[in-house]
Amino acid sequence: MAGFRGREDRPNAAELSALFFDLDNTLIETRKGDSLACRKLAEELSEEYGIAQDSAGKITSSYLKQFRKCPDNVQFSLDTWRTSLWSKALGEKYSYLAKQIYERWLYLRYHYLALSPDTVSMLRQLRDKYLLGLITNGPSNAQWEKIRKLSLQQYFDVMLVSGDLPWEKPEARIFEEACRYLRVNPENCIMVGDKLETDILGGIEAGFAGTVWVPFGDNCLLDNGPKPNYTIKQVTDLVKVLNRGPDAHEYEDSSSNASDGM
Repeated sequence: MAGFRGREDRPNAAELSALFFDLDNTLIETRKGDSLACRKLAEELSEEYGIAQDSAGKITSSYLKQFRKCPDNVQFSLDTWRTSLWSKALGEKYSYLAKQIYERWLYLRYHYLALSPDTVSMLRQLRDKYLLGLITNGPSNAQWEKIRKLSLQQYFDVMLVSGDLPWEKPEARIFEEACRYLRVNPENCIMVGDKLETDILGGIEAGFAGTVWVPFGDNCLLDNGPKPNYTIKQVTDLVKVLNRGPDAHEYEDSSSNASDGM
């Protein structure tokens, strides 16, 4: 496509064959969804269980902090591990509620993590033209739970979770493995993700035709950091960049400033 020509040493690179996506905070708003789930749950703890509002907020905040610190413990099942985290967060007085609060949190979590209709539409549209891959870092059980509960299998031709492999992003090998599975060349692929240090750097080092950055939070480009080809506001803007229509003018093309000649 016009926006993703090959590097200077291979100017006649063929059109794109495959698009690879990161999962968390790229396709799904994981941190936002988890925060919303805990906020809603704090309200329910207060309204349905008579727990003071400030105490309910501290309970859910404590759980979320510990959960983000260690989302999976291989010594336990996901349910057992998370229930134990809720038991600790609830404290001795309310620990008897741990199982039902965990189950309610799990429901709320995936309610808020569900793919947006626009993202679903984008994936279906792109899959008519390209092979699609998912490459995500993280513990195997926790990441595959997201994949199953959000029914992501239907959108992708390959899905790699670093917890199943000896490599993780930004190591080039995980990108190469995805390409090998799809029988495509790295120079005919692009990587889309929210982290410069894993998604963008990994795509560059794997020799991809280009990278597209979806910044999360207050992240910004660094002078000595990896440079994406394009920066988009939300993942669904990828279609505009690929089509390179008039609506794509607002997105930053970093290729002219990238030291690697992208």
